[in-house]
Amino acid sequence: MRNRFFSGLLTAALVDPDLVLITADLGFGAVDDFAAARPGQFVNAGVAEQNMAGLAAGIALAGGRVFTYSIANFPTLRCLEQIRNDICYHHADVTVVAVGGGLAYGALGMSHHATEDLAIMRALPGMAVAAPGDPAEVDAVLSDLLAGGGPAYLRLGKTGERTLHTGGVSAPRGTSIPLGDVGGEVLLCSTGAILDATCDAAQLLRARGIRADVRSFPWLDPFDAVAVRQAAGEYEALVTVEEHSIVGGLGSAVAEVLAESAGGTPLIRIALPPTSSSVVGDQQYLRAAFELDAESISRRVRNHLEANRGLASQIR
Repeated sequence: MRNRFFSGLLTAALVDPDLVLITADLGFGAVDDFAAARPGQFVNAGVAEQNMAGLAAGIALAGGRVFTYSIANFPTLRCLEQIRNDICYHHADVTVVAVGGGLAYGALGMSHHATEDLAIMRALPGMAVAAPGDPAEVDAVLSDLLAGGGPAYLRLGKTGERTLHTGGVSAPRGTSIPLGDVGGEVLLCSTGAILDATCDAAQLLRARGIRADVRSFPWLDPFDAVAVRQAAGEYEALVTVEEHSIVGGLGSAVAEVLAESAGGTPLIRIALPPTSSSVVGDQQYLRAAFELDAESISRRVRNHLEANRGLASQIR
């Protein structure tokens, strides 16, 4: 995802002299090509994320189109006041880019785990929030961000994510994307780089005779409420899967839509618990530890479906 983002950003910068990339003293290797090709459009703000956000707002208000970039929590939580007051309040054309969403930097501990970012960014007025699920979605989301501008938040995985879409992807702001067939028993809704585990879980469910479809939500704000309402009338249950706290992310967004809609479609939320974790390890290890790997997702869905069916039979 990271490499695809920088490739697309550099392509845009080559034809747009107003596009500026600011990094907080990291990403070298990833940002080298951009800095070499467009040194006048590249700024290293140092390990000073609050300054980076304020500088980005100033450049944007002077006519620039700015992307800030850092690891996980640092370009968001460390400078939240500047994002809220300088960028959002002034409707500045700034896209805050966080690499390593969720548990991607798992071995570095909870200071590098981005597990509340989507909830916090969703709460900011005027902030578009995107979490693409694979490199193809990165291309589609970046195209929208370049055309529509900020304020915006872009949450990326790190490196090595599988491309899950078989063809070209279109993801205008506020839309979601179905993967494969539509019309099964259960719909797995995913946001961000955990889309790969979600798709694998759907295959495991199908192998056990449960017709599971997948829909990716690369946009958390604006949110595709229409797709959720439609799915609520078509599926036996909706499942949200996210590498994020269970508070405030995709599960909350879907729950908000269902709470304001008629009907009683069950919602199964699979996410991280709202607690600080002292567990460290690589991303796959942590996903398994928090039951966010494909096998655990499949098992949790099966258990919930069996419990819901049992409850329904008792009511009847």
